[in-house]
Amino acid sequence: MKALVLAGGAGVRLRPITHTSAKQLVPVANKPVLFYGLEAIAEAGITDVGIVVGATCQEIRQAVGDGSAFGLDVTYIPQDAPLGIAHAVLIARDFLGDDDFVMYLGDNFIIGGITGLVGAFRRQRPDAQILLTAVTDPTAFGVAELDGSGRVIRLEEKPPRPKSDLALVGVYLFTPAVHSAVRAIQPSRRGELEITDALQWLLDNGKDVRSTVVSGYWKDTGNVTDMLEVNRAVLETVEPCTDGSVDSDSEIIGRVSIAEGARIRGSRIVGPAIIGRGTTVADSYIGPSTSVAEDCHVHDSEIEFSIVLPGSSIRGVRRIEASLIGRAVDVAPASTTPRAHRFVLGDHSSARICS
Repeated sequence: MKALVLAGGAGVRLRPITHTSAKQLVPVANKPVLFYGLEAIAEAGITDVGIVVGATCQEIRQAVGDGSAFGLDVTYIPQDAPLGIAHAVLIARDFLGDDDFVMYLGDNFIIGGITGLVGAFRRQRPDAQILLTAVTDPTAFGVAELDGSGRVIRLEEKPPRPKSDLALVGVYLFTPAVHSAVRAIQPSRRGELEITDALQWLLDNGKDVRSTVVSGYWKDTGNVTDMLEVNRAVLETVEPCTDGSVDSDSEIIGRVSIAEGARIRGSRIVGPAIIGRGTTVADSYIGPSTSVAEDCHVHDSEIEFSIVLPGSSIRGVRRIEASLIGRAVDVAPASTTPRAHRFVLGDHSSARICS
């Protein structure tokens, strides 16, 4: 069995961060979200992985390499434009051959992995296996309609009037039957080859398409709100450790991971939180659900429920919350004083904050 990981796409909903970085490499608990998917694939016993890449190909290649760090053998499959999930299957035909495969969207996150799902698919081998979960706004997803016995009867991509609240999660399992489906369908009104249309083709042609409702935790990390929520959930599982230095004037409370080379001075950190290698926190408060990446500087500031990417500096800011701060960002006081601060700052940007 092989795996096909989708790591193309423009990441429009995460701009300006994704103007300069692949959305799949934005860190969750100081680790790129793509890495969690690759680890889940390896844990499921799959080693042969194709990664579909687009404009951020070089960045993905640099981060993942040949896959050996994950116990994988990685093949890169270029996609000239993001023309749909089914298009990714179409262009990966030579890599996939006649093998069964799991397709994993690189910006999706599933706590608990996919080992059980892959094992069940190997035993039962339906033509396709999809994951579903109830969502509050199904118009933003591919949606499945089930009959009274729980069988999939219809699928539709981003319907204006959904027939259910069951959205497709970004993990799919297929036999080679799907290759006929992706060749048979036409581009949708969005100009893309939709995987929902391919699944519907399989249903219309009498193929066995099964569904499983996800009982664990799933998020599409394509926007800032969901990225922060995934970060919060993962931090709840982080093992506390203090490999860096913490002075006697500092207070560490709860589940906090302080990496080697980090320095905490005169500060209070309340977990769950993670402080990256080489980062300095001085005279500051780091609140719950916060990840501060490597080589950052936080001085005389407060930050909570946020993600700070590598090399950024936050100085003299009274309060930051629910924020995603990019690489090499400089946040410092300005001449006036707003009541609160909330940011989505792109890499190498500079902000001046009144505090």
